[in-house]
Amino acid sequence: MPRIVRKRARTTVSSLLMAAVLGVATVVAGPSAVMAAEKVRIALPTKTYYPTIISETALRQGLFKKEGIDAELTVYRGGAEAFEAVAAGAADLTVGSTAIVAAGIKKGVNTKAVAGAGLGYRGWYLMVKPDSPLKSASELNGKKVGITSAGSATDILARWTQGDKKVKFTEVPLGGGGLIPNLLSGNVDAIVLYSPLSFKVLKEKSVRPLIDFGAEVPEHLSGVWIASDKLIGENPALIQKVNNALFGAMVWLKDKNNRQAAIKIISEIDEIPLPIAEATLDGDISYLSSTGEMTPELVQRGLDMAKLVGMKDIAPAAEIYTTKFKPVPTR
Repeated sequence: MPRIVRKRARTTVSSLLMAAVLGVATVVAGPSAVMAAEKVRIALPTKTYYPTIISETALRQGLFKKEGIDAELTVYRGGAEAFEAVAAGAADLTVGSTAIVAAGIKKGVNTKAVAGAGLGYRGWYLMVKPDSPLKSASELNGKKVGITSAGSATDILARWTQGDKKVKFTEVPLGGGGLIPNLLSGNVDAIVLYSPLSFKVLKEKSVRPLIDFGAEVPEHLSGVWIASDKLIGENPALIQKVNNALFGAMVWLKDKNNRQAAIKIISEIDEIPLPIAEATLDGDISYLSSTGEMTPELVQRGLDMAKLVGMKDIAPAAEIYTTKFKPVPTR
């Protein structure tokens, strides 16, 4: 069974030259090469994240193959590096925020969202220790709140909390691996945590939630599938096929008839126990878009969220997405 590749986002000149050589070799290899499945390279921001679950499910269920696609899945070290891979031509598609597309356009990186994916922050929470004296987010004035890094989704949600709850606290960048340890050791008073780790600690009762961001933050496009303008112009049929396979995987994961198999796949991909995988399916995956729909309102709300972390020089909503690739889920 094909597995996910993990590598750095940096692509060397020699590797690009080799790719070009291999491309020429394919052209001259004869009729058999012409019949080969068309290759698509999908850059995944991290391993334990919904784009990886969707893409790997499409691979395991043979949905890419049904579309005549040979899919290569590569896990990068974060959303920024995965986006850079698409910008550099080292990958064909990735998942990212509407804001990263809008900011990229202003810097000459021409990409567009080709389908909606995330519709908010299901499975994301503001959390404290079980014995914390804090009973609500409004009590966080002057406290310290752990986030992964500046400009990240955890940063966005921390700033949204300050605005919505009328509080002022200090954000402390800790990286993903440092959030829980620093909370439990008392180095910070609260943290912003994401799925599936959030579901794990909630089941263990080692934390207590103050805010369920999935329930409280207005629905918006928090994640979109992204392709370069070059690929959109030169090979729109490939993007359509990829969308069909990806959303075929979404439909499969959400189908109640596949529930136990879906839980098993999530458990294997994220390397988490079955109960946590079940919580991830119910509390996160089930809320993702099954249609890829993108509306001006949803796109604009996504950009408005990005402005919370100081992003100002961004392209307008109308320039960052296209609705020409309506998915027809592969069965």
